[in-house]
Amino acid sequence: MRMSQMLMPTLREVPAEAEIISHKLMVRAGLIRKVASGIYSFLPLGKRVIQKIENIVREEMNEKGGQEVLMPIVQPAEIWKETGRWDVYGDEMFKLKDRHDRGFCLGPTHEEVITDLVRQEVRSYRQLPVLLYQIQNKYRDEIRPRFGVMRAREFIMKDLYSFDQDEAGLDESYRKMYDAYNRIFQRCGLTYRVVEADPGAIGGSGSHEFMVTAENGEAAVAFCPSCDYAANTEKAEAEPKDANGDGPENEQLLTIEKVHTPGVKSIEELSRYLDVPRHKLMKTMLYEAVYPDRDEVVAVVIRGDQEINEIKLQNILGCLHLVLAPEKVVRESTGSSSGFAGPLELKNAKMIVDHTVAQMKAGAAGANEEDHHLLHVHPARDFPEHIVADIRTVQKGDGCVRCKEPIDMVRGIEVGHIFKLGTKYSESLKASYLDKNGREQPMIMGCYGIGVTRTLAAAIEQNFDEDGIIWPVAIAPYHVVIVPIKTKDDEMMKSALALYDRLKSSGIEVLIDDRHERPGVKFKDADLIGIPLRVTVGKKTLKEGLYELRQRSSGQDSDHELPHLLEKIHDLIMNHR
Repeated sequence: MRMSQMLMPTLREVPAEAEIISHKLMVRAGLIRKVASGIYSFLPLGKRVIQKIENIVREEMNEKGGQEVLMPIVQPAEIWKETGRWDVYGDEMFKLKDRHDRGFCLGPTHEEVITDLVRQEVRSYRQLPVLLYQIQNKYRDEIRPRFGVMRAREFIMKDLYSFDQDEAGLDESYRKMYDAYNRIFQRCGLTYRVVEADPGAIGGSGSHEFMVTAENGEAAVAFCPSCDYAANTEKAEAEPKDANGDGPENEQLLTIEKVHTPGVKSIEELSRYLDVPRHKLMKTMLYEAVYPDRDEVVAVVIRGDQEINEIKLQNILGCLHLVLAPEKVVRESTGSSSGFAGPLELKNAKMIVDHTVAQMKAGAAGANEEDHHLLHVHPARDFPEHIVADIRTVQKGDGCVRCKEPIDMVRGIEVGHIFKLGTKYSESLKASYLDKNGREQPMIMGCYGIGVTRTLAAAIEQNFDEDGIIWPVAIAPYHVVIVPIKTKDDEMMKSALALYDRLKSSGIEVLIDDRHERPGVKFKDADLIGIPLRVTVGKKTLKEGLYELRQRSSGQDSDHELPHLLEKIHDLIMNHR
């Protein structure tokens, strides 16, 4: 491709709205342009990268027996109501009505549509297993679209759905996709971790995420350097340090003592005021849990040095939504403001206590009385009527649940997620088959998604320097860019074009920068858009027959005569495709 004919509007300045490196570089390199908040047009270079990722995904899905389909973006409300998700999915769903006042949505996911399709077409065990996938746009009305295409309202996703006779079949399909996903992200040139995950709104019994490690990753991943345990913080469990470890071995249970703590509301203030370490404090927070038929007030008690994991809490409660209780509700349940809420003598509130609190022998807690707290509170003695559960977010240094060694934390970007759905959708939508004995059985389902546009952004987050993008060869928009120093020099352009034709004919994807620009501008653009190899055609080419080859990833320069140059380029590209 001649760069003089390309739509490649590169920018020298960093766009004001861009917060993370991938967003900045995608705009600066001319890969995307904003249409509206969270909605982008992909320009030619960006589209080529998407196609590269899609081709890798498609090849690996087909290799595992996947069959490609294409389902509608606009989905009827009726099938979402059959599964009960029309009201559960939340405000992220784009809902609309047609001219006949019938409800529809823009598909945020396709479990309902694919299950509806399969229940109509698959009737016998002889037709199973079946694996169907698509690569298509998805729509979610993010409350705060940000980070460019990383958290957008319109994005491209591959979703595959497996249908099996039994759990053993599901295990096999799940293993196939697990292996395929590893192949996909390895071929894309990414460094990633596979972690245990929470299924979220999709549901199901088992789930893993594929997380590309990056400093700007929006998710935190807990992993153990001593064993293979890894999970995102929505799911991760750990053994915390003993809150009683700094007290006497046989600490005596003392009588509760009420103390005056005027204006002391935060954990930090209370720790200083009482001269009590944060891990000896009990933090009580009230939530409103929303169910289809009722609302419920829930008091959550956690250690002062820990944070509540609202995903775990919502899963334990099984509610549709979870929100912090307003001050009015707090006062009705405690008799005081939220800063002095405590676990004793609560009114009309279910209590859930983190297991780290349940183990405490003595701690300080709110007194449910303005400007007062309690000392020497012992959970087993003083508020025995409660549910004990893991509702905290793990922290660096906690003990691994498998080997007890300290866990570490890393930031990550979710690019793939696989789920064991079981019969969650097949039962509600009555997707069944006849088994060998003629009995009707629900199909056992799995769901497997890859964020194509997210993978593009994640690749940039892992591969860049101060000059621009450094594309892995397999997903680079082009393999080579040829830069003739002087486009007005006929001999130089003749050599450059001859090399261009030779590379094209050998299957190398190549650009030639035939623009009438200074060499410095061409070099900067080549680095910015991240083409893996740059060949400079200059005076040495005309005088000595030497071409300068620069590798973008290492910055290494080397001079080659034409035959060796072609061989070197071929080896560098083919060994990394």
